[in-house]
Parts: sequence; C-alpha cells; structure tokens
Amino acid sequence: MTSRTATAVRLTPRAGVVMALAAFLGLVAFFWPFVVAPGTFGSTYAPLLIFGVLLVLVLCVVLSEIAEGGIDSKALAMLGVLSAVNAALRPLGAGTAGVETVFFVLVLAGRVYGPGFGFVLGCTSLFASALITGGVGPWMPYQMFGCAFVGMLAGFLPRATGRREVLLLAVYGSLSGYLFGFLLNLSFWPFSLDPNSSIAYLPGLPFTEQWHRYVAFDLATSLGWDTGRAVTNFVCVLLAGPAVLTTFRRAARRARFRAPVCFEAHRTAEFEPR
Repeated sequence: MTSRTATAVRLTPRAGVVMALAAFLGLVAFFWPFVVAPGTFGSTYAPLLIFGVLLVLVLCVVLSEIAEGGIDSKALAMLGVLSAVNAALRPLGAGTAGVETVFFVLVLAGRVYGPGFGFVLGCTSLFASALITGGVGPWMPYQMFGCAFVGMLAGFLPRATGRREVLLLAVYGSLSGYLFGFLLNLSFWPFSLDPNSSIAYLPGLPFTEQWHRYVAFDLATSLGWDTGRAVTNFVCVLLAGPAVLTTFRRAARRARFRAPVCFEAHRTAEFEPR
C-alpha cells in the first residue's frame, strides 16, 4: 500500500488563492472573540456575515474548478458519493458521548484525493447531513468549515507507507477530533455563560487572559465529548483504514483524475493500472 495522492481537485493558482482566502476568513470567523468585542460596529453578527461570504467562496472554488477542468465528471461523482456516505454515517453516532462517525472517511479521502478535495468534501458532507437530519441552524457553517479544515489538513500530511501511514492517519484523526471540538466551541462561547463566571468571555480583556479563559472553558465543558470523538476516529481509521485506503486508491487509478499540466506526464504514469 503506497501513499500516493490522486489530486482529484486540481488546485490551480486561482483556486488556491480562493481556497486560502476562504480558510483565512474561516479562522477569522472562529477566533473573532479574541480581537473584536461583541456590539462593536455590529460585530455581534459578524460571524454570520463572514460565513455567508465563506459559503459563496467555496461555491466559487467548485465553479472555477469545473470551468477550468480541475474537477471532471468522475471527481464530481466521487464527491457526491462520499458526501452521501458521510451524510448517512453521521446519524449512526449522532454525537452521543462525543462519538462521531463522519470523520474517518473525511480523513482518508483527504489523504488520498488531496487537500482541495478534502476541503470541499468537509463542506458538502456536513451540508448534506444537515439537510437530511434537520440540523440546519447558525451552527451549521461552523461545522462545515471545521470539517473542511480537517479534510484539507489530511491532504497535507507527510508521506508514509503501510502500517506507518495508517498509524499516522489514526493519530491525526484523533487529534482532529480535539481540533474540531476546540473550534466549534468558539461559535457559542461568547454567548453561553454568565459574565461573572471565571471561564466566561469578557470583552476587553488582554488576549492572553482571554485565551486562558477559553482553554479552561473548553477543558471544563468539552474534553469528555472531544475524547469520545478522538477515540472513535482513532479506532475507525485503525480498523477500516487499510481497506478504505486501498479502495480509494483503486478508484483513483481507474478514474485517472486530471492533474496539473506541469505534472501531467508524471501523474499519468504514476496512476496507470497495474
């Protein structure tokens, strides 16, 4: 088993800039409480406005890739299938005790098909799941982009093979469970506690003190749930990872996803069926 990446979503310079901008705005939307106080210049609604822009940017990424041939029909079909699979898997865990069954497919797909595919799959999976389960609400954009970051970062993991690769992905899956919870808590922390609490958000505090308050809040309220998610990711990747990676890579060889022009000859030879 090799560590080849199929690059199902080709990151052209234009798409790379758009995706980088979307990722940057996503981080701003998550971490705005540390730099802007609620009520300042209408910033209470800033996250909703920023995520509205982010949704448009992700759509622009997909449309620009289709227009330039970066996503062919096979890649779109794979994206649709895996989004449906994740949407169906998510209710199996339903977040009970932190158990989430949606992440291990996202991590493995991001690893095999590249960071661009992982980013888009994270968004589409959570969007489809929200429509199916009735989970549409102000938290949905946060969940979409939290998963988008998880899928994207999986595509940037270092090369590895065999058991080392599976172990690498299992450890990353476990860490991403904590990362997802850490990011998602930022969406409601500024509005969830009595301001008199020692772990509540308090506008105007220095960054370091505000950060200490949030870390204490995350540990006190979310550590158990995030641990359940982390353990689920680790076990699922460790047990199902080898078979799923093999299946994904076989599909990539058969689909022969397009690659950037400068790597076309190399990639064509690399993914020829054996």
